[in-house]
Amino acid sequence: MSVDPYMRGRMKDVKSYTPPWQIGQPLDGGAIGEVIESRVDGIGAGDLVVHPLGWREIALLNARQAQKITAPPGVPESAFLGVLGMPGLTAYVGLLDIAELRDDDIVFVSGAAGAVGSLAGQIAKRKGHTVIGSAGSAEKVAWITDELGFDAAFNYRDGKVSTLLREAAPDGIDVYFENVGGEHFEAAIRALRTRGRAALCGAISSYNDDSPAPFQLMQAIGKRLTLRGFIVSDHNDRRQAFIDEVGPWVAEGHVKFRETIVDGGVEAAPQAFIDLLRGANVGKMLVRF
Repeated sequence: MSVDPYMRGRMKDVKSYTPPWQIGQPLDGGAIGEVIESRVDGIGAGDLVVHPLGWREIALLNARQAQKITAPPGVPESAFLGVLGMPGLTAYVGLLDIAELRDDDIVFVSGAAGAVGSLAGQIAKRKGHTVIGSAGSAEKVAWITDELGFDAAFNYRDGKVSTLLREAAPDGIDVYFENVGGEHFEAAIRALRTRGRAALCGAISSYNDDSPAPFQLMQAIGKRLTLRGFIVSDHNDRRQAFIDEVGPWVAEGHVKFRETIVDGGVEAAPQAFIDLLRGANVGKMLVRF
């Protein structure tokens, strides 16, 4: 099963794009399960399906909740919860559709060692762009530069993000893929060049903080920036295009990914989720049953 940053928002009893979890009721989220019994044509016992009823050992699904999967040779089925799943589609749509990636863009990805950020940066590199990333440790910085091919990266714990970003991108940036929020967001607003674009995917640094995020509004106006939030579930019509383009890259090893897998099933899931919010994962955080 998957643990994802957006789940933190479901612990607040406020109106949002997805209903909050209810005390005393089962949680839910992305998972891969083996079918035990099926009354649906095209899906049989033994098939593997992606479904939205994680945080449990057994789920009863209707047909529209189950997506049958067959992993390409050499690719684990768990990839359909990460690089070929919801996080992957988020990176694809956010970069290409929301930020409208254009020729010669310089791209900055925050949280670049996570499931979404690591793919967003690789897609930009595959399309010929200069890519800068931020991450929370020297190990993660080494991974995204040495293995994923980012042009530059920095450990945001080493100083002020605005200074570190200016050193990595002295000429500024054209696209910001936002995963972190807070100081990262302020720094990116300053670094964005005229008519720059930002895809606002998440702001994990403030998920446990109810205070308003800092925002350089006047700079956004003066530089005619486009700041666009998005929810990946609004873009399921792009799923097949995403699989068709990114799937072969993954199967052929051109796009690399990591998974941080915690064993122990439901009992291990709460700590895995907490560790995700603390940045203990590299790539996709998963819980194995």
